[in-house]
Amino acid sequence: MRRSILLAGLALIAAPLAAQTQPPALPAPPIGAPKRFSVPASESYQLPNGMGVTLIPYGNAPKVTVVLQVYAGNLEEGRDTWLADLTGDMLKEGAGARDSAALATAAAGMGGNLGVRVSSTGTSISMSGLSEFAPQAVALVGDVARRPAFPASEFARVKANSARSLAQMLAQPGMLADYALARATYGDHPYARTMPTPAQLDGYTLDQVKRFYATNFGAQRARLYIAGRFDPAAVKAAVRQAFGDWQKGPARLSLVPTAAPGPRMVLVDRPEAPQSTIRLSWPAPLAGSEGDIPMRVANALLGGSFSSRITRNIREDKGYTYSPGSGISQRPGDAAWTFDADVTTAVTGPSLKEVFQEIRTLQSTPPGDAEAAGMRSYNAGLFVLRSSDSASLIGQLATRDALGLPADWLDRYVPATMAVTDAQFSSAIRDALPLDKFTLVVVGDLAKVKPQLDALPELKGVPVQTVTVP
Repeated sequence: MRRSILLAGLALIAAPLAAQTQPPALPAPPIGAPKRFSVPASESYQLPNGMGVTLIPYGNAPKVTVVLQVYAGNLEEGRDTWLADLTGDMLKEGAGARDSAALATAAAGMGGNLGVRVSSTGTSISMSGLSEFAPQAVALVGDVARRPAFPASEFARVKANSARSLAQMLAQPGMLADYALARATYGDHPYARTMPTPAQLDGYTLDQVKRFYATNFGAQRARLYIAGRFDPAAVKAAVRQAFGDWQKGPARLSLVPTAAPGPRMVLVDRPEAPQSTIRLSWPAPLAGSEGDIPMRVANALLGGSFSSRITRNIREDKGYTYSPGSGISQRPGDAAWTFDADVTTAVTGPSLKEVFQEIRTLQSTPPGDAEAAGMRSYNAGLFVLRSSDSASLIGQLATRDALGLPADWLDRYVPATMAVTDAQFSSAIRDALPLDKFTLVVVGDLAKVKPQLDALPELKGVPVQTVTVP
């Protein structure tokens, strides 16, 4: 009875609502012009031992961020894959007279935290905290960089943590696809070795870690960035105290890879996998080259933003996948555009068909004014957003310096983005993504996927290799 009364009540409420006329949709608000971004006034100088220093007074909050970038990462480890990562992990286990707990306590006492991150091109040691502790933050970063304890008692635990991470990665099809793509693209270059084997990782010794540190860390490979609110005189004195007598060490390593040209198709079998993991890649314009900015903007329209054409097509319209996307990775002398997606096994072929079609369409037909203007503004606004706090600003500066870009590169980014013409959307994709030169990686159930791939015209005659990874 109570249910009947409730339904009746709902009907009385719903009837007038249904009778109401829906108001017309409001027009989309006009897209505003993005603000021009200018790097805040900064001071850069070099210590006598060759270490670079950049000070950036920035923002109003009483905070400071200190980042030491050392050009010693996976590039320098040769065939000892992840030795740089192990070295970075061990840096946090103790430095000077402090163990790992004391390091964390010291950072927390300054209102911040300490971090170490290793990438293919370097190791960054970072510390954020309250402005009044800026000199102490510099000293703490200096301790970690220059006086690591490398305690033998912690090495087995650190290596075990890495082994767990490796086991997790080996179970993820996306990681397998990335590995297969890197190996196919870079051959014997360190960039090709993104994961060690479990036996290789298990065999590393603490002496190897110490040798990697001793061989690759030094002032000539380091640059210190300090951004936020701080006393410049006190900070400069702290920098001299912490790093002034650091040995020069080796010069920065230059080992530019040569990406193997496509076309090629690399397959990794995962029987009974419900999804296929796709990587579709080409070399991209180098950072700072003539085609760089147009390609970045065109990528946002093609697959690099949530409202991109590929996303709207295979996610929103067809429901083939949840999170497709494309992006451009850039390292010194190297750049690549890569599309990635996890798609339902049964629609692996149809998904790729749509991706190729979107590329082909953009290559031949420039976007309309509204779509192009929206993507220019999106890219410019995203750039400004990514430079809006001390840590992200340091990230932009460090990337600029690592790639060897001109000092005014960041200041010119927004105007250059807004100057990309509608026609350049097409020419950028046409020049960078020739449909007969790609590298395609598919990780999935090949018994179900291969017939779908064989049916695609774009893959006719393309060399196929079935591999295991790592």
